[in-house]
Amino acid sequence: MRIKILFICSQNKWRSLTAEKIFAHKQGFHVSSAGTNSKARVKVTAGMIGWADVIVVMEKKHRDYLQVHFNDLLAEKDLHVLHIPDEYPFMDEQLIELLEEKMMSILEW
Repeated sequence: MRIKILFICSQNKWRSLTAEKIFAHKQGFHVSSAGTNSKARVKVTAGMIGWADVIVVMEKKHRDYLQVHFNDLLAEKDLHVLHIPDEYPFMDEQLIELLEEKMMSILEW
């Protein structure tokens, strides 16, 4: 069985999209990404929340957004905040290292 992970940031252009790209190639995972902002590349939906086994947000404000808009769908979800600020460009080496390091503890590799 593959674990379904949804990565969320604000715009879905840098952090969550980088996470989707790097974890898409890891065996045992099915990944997707979205943003909370109305102008996000892909905006998070109730269907995405329902699909995910694990939801990973970059900042507390993303968790807060999900709790306001999708609280009833979050009850059975495994939700994690990575505390990665919006200061890394897409596929930045430091961002990749941070994502891999923080995800290791969440997924218990």
